[in-house]
Amino acid sequence: MKPRANVGNKPRIDGRWHFYFGIMYSMVGIMQIDATDRLILALLEENARMPTAELARRAGLSRTTVQSRIERLERGGAIAGYAVVMGAAARDAIRAHVMITLAPRHVSSVEEALRRFPEIRELHAVSGQIDMIAVVGAQTTEAINDAIDRIGMLEGVDRTTSAIVLSTRVMRQGPTAAAPSRHKTR
Repeated sequence: MKPRANVGNKPRIDGRWHFYFGIMYSMVGIMQIDATDRLILALLEENARMPTAELARRAGLSRTTVQSRIERLERGGAIAGYAVVMGAAARDAIRAHVMITLAPRHVSSVEEALRRFPEIRELHAVSGQIDMIAVVGAQTTEAINDAIDRIGMLEGVDRTTSAIVLSTRVMRQGPTAAAPSRHKTR
């Protein structure tokens, strides 16, 4: 099937999943994602190693129902895999967000150079007055300072502004919407 642009409420078909009104469309068909599926996904996002029996208890479903739904979500591509989320002992001791403003027409060369920095954990192209945000991680402030200095010396970088992360208040992995509660609140 040939890729096409979105028309009205119909999905663009290009082999990737697209969400429209709670339905996931793919090139091979339609997969309904209901409130129970979203609850299971939220629980798995909270702890991907949660035993099926615990998932079932927390979702108010039978173990076999949960297992079959998980298998269907995996087959349908709603669950693409499982990952390790590193704890504080394995993460960098210090992180900084470095806002980078570029000279015109230097995005590609600066991005290529930044990919070679081992301290860069994430690199984002952003809109607004800055062009990129690099998340830099290291074990010491000296290493962070050195990385920021090296970023600032790259040809095509006009300016950098950095902020050291003091604490992380919320950390989520993935785009899960709030799961509906299966219990009534008063």
